[in-house]
Amino acid sequence: MKNIVYNILKGTFLVSDGAYKKWRLILFFSALAIMMIASSHSADRKVHHIAKLNEDVKSLRSLYVKTRSDLMELRLESVVRGRLKNKGIVPSQTPPVKILIASRTK
Repeated sequence: MKNIVYNILKGTFLVSDGAYKKWRLILFFSALAIMMIASSHSADRKVHHIAKLNEDVKSLRSLYVKTRSDLMELRLESVVRGRLKNKGIVPSQTPPVKILIASRTK
């Protein structure tokens, strides 16, 4: 047992007879490990990108809600009246008159 561990530490199994098959297996496992690491990094990059996009969506949604509430406030009659009062425009005292047009077709 001691000899086996000693030979592994020295690396004699890589230069002994039949080492060609071992090298091919080692290179195959190394290539698989590199592909697995690259795939993991790619997945992490996508996860970070998705998280950033979700933050952007949340900020844009809150901006939309704020803008919509500002618009609703600006559309109020009292706000419009107050802004136009400075320019001398006031609401009419007489109500509008409805105009009816008779149709000539029978």
